[in-house]
Amino acid sequence: MFLPITREQALELVKKYNSDEKDLIHYLESEAVCKALAERLGEDKEYFGMLGLLHDIDWGITKDNVQIHLTKAPEILKEAGFNENFIELLISHGYGFDCAGLENKKRTKKQEFILACGETVTGLIHAYALMRPEKLEGMKASSLIKKFKDKTFAKGVDREIIMECEKLGLSLEEFFGIAIKAIYNIKDKVGLG
Repeated sequence: MFLPITREQALELVKKYNSDEKDLIHYLESEAVCKALAERLGEDKEYFGMLGLLHDIDWGITKDNVQIHLTKAPEILKEAGFNENFIELLISHGYGFDCAGLENKKRTKKQEFILACGETVTGLIHAYALMRPEKLEGMKASSLIKKFKDKTFAKGVDREIIMECEKLGLSLEEFFGIAIKAIYNIKDKVGLG
């Protein structure tokens, strides 16, 4: 699939609109997980890595008014040369939320589920890694499932979106295993080394 800019240019674009370190970590983790999921599912990993990296491109300029989140992204991405398909797919991770008029939309495509569950699971894994003395080292999917089931843990992480992994034909355990490994591979870049 066609990508109009390199990964380095995409990262610069993200940094142009987002300066918060925590947000940048989330984007890097989302990139890693989406790439790994795409590879497992026979999709273009560079394309999905780019979606993960850019999915919240306008968050830094809209987070003070969440309802306009994802309204600036299409313009930013068009200017960078991305096509409508990429932009629509990126926007789909906001379906069901009260932003950009997306609250009544539902994800239906495999590609949409990859991005949505892939970027959402990062919050759960990162929160759990910060609790553990060994961070990501030795983290098991089975332990993460226990944390997932504890609704008081990482309350802001939407469990229903994470469960969309099942629409990809992946069990929660396999999905968590893929995601943990993906973030482990970039642990030094995201403060979990």
